[in-house]
Amino acid sequence: MKRILITCAIATFAITQAAAQTAVPTNFYVVKDTATKKCTVVDAKPTSSTMQVVDNGQFPTKEQAETAMKTIKECN
Repeated sequence: MKRILITCAIATFAITQAAAQTAVPTNFYVVKDTATKKCTVVDAKPTSSTMQVVDNGQFPTKEQAETAMKTIKECN
């Protein structure tokens, strides 16, 4: 009986950990380096003062961010 309870507890823990990892959405940002004036796409919101998010530069996929970067005035 102890084995069954321990196995169930471990399985429950593993399932909740897997669900928590897949539930975190990744956002992509179009950022501009203030020194070089070049735009790039990054997968984390910049915390450095030398990088700033351009326009409303948050996108759900990298492809959308790259497409938008081509149309953002500050990046061209």
